[in-house]
Amino acid sequence: MKLIQFSAGQGPSECALAVALGFKTFAKELEKVGLNVDIIEQEPGYERNTFKSVMLALKNDNLSPDQKQVLESWNGNMQWICKSPYRPKHGRKNWFFNVVHWNVDSSQPANLSDFEVRTCKASGSGGQHVNTTDSAVQILHKPSGLAVKVSTERSQHQNKRLAWALIQHKLESQTQDRQAVLKGDMRMQHHQLERGKPVRVFEGMKFKEKT
Repeated sequence: MKLIQFSAGQGPSECALAVALGFKTFAKELEKVGLNVDIIEQEPGYERNTFKSVMLALKNDNLSPDQKQVLESWNGNMQWICKSPYRPKHGRKNWFFNVVHWNVDSSQPANLSDFEVRTCKASGSGGQHVNTTDSAVQILHKPSGLAVKVSTERSQHQNKRLAWALIQHKLESQTQDRQAVLKGDMRMQHHQLERGKPVRVFEGMKFKEKT
């Protein structure tokens, strides 16, 4: 399974808007080649319909060359050129966000005693099924206190698979984070967004790619 994160890093609201616009464009491009992704975690921005971070899961491992090409075109630093819709007098027009891919294991780990798994009713939209079925899955890693909840799928089995992938990714990221701090070199995706040499460049509120 592959996890894909769109992140504004520590950027301002314009970067969070770029994440939202970028994700919509990404989803449309995937749809054209017969792929779809599940949103398993998202952190909203300060402005309406913006996101500081969106974590996606791609469950299809058997990809065609066209599908691989689209995915790789959304892997790295992205630039959005647009006058700020929030600060009309602001001179800056270049905003950045990152897209990072991880291949993760969605199977249950060997040390199951370290984890607490619960099922519960999903919340939010989804109709009657969401309100009456214990399909959502919560996993707590007891030693660290890290926890995730996944409710994107109707199937409890699928939600559990996504939850295992997400919690193991978070644990691995936490370990890397600590190692980076010890080395005095903090480069975690969510804390630093490297600018320059963007993979793709988009322009305007219509988010059209610059050619």
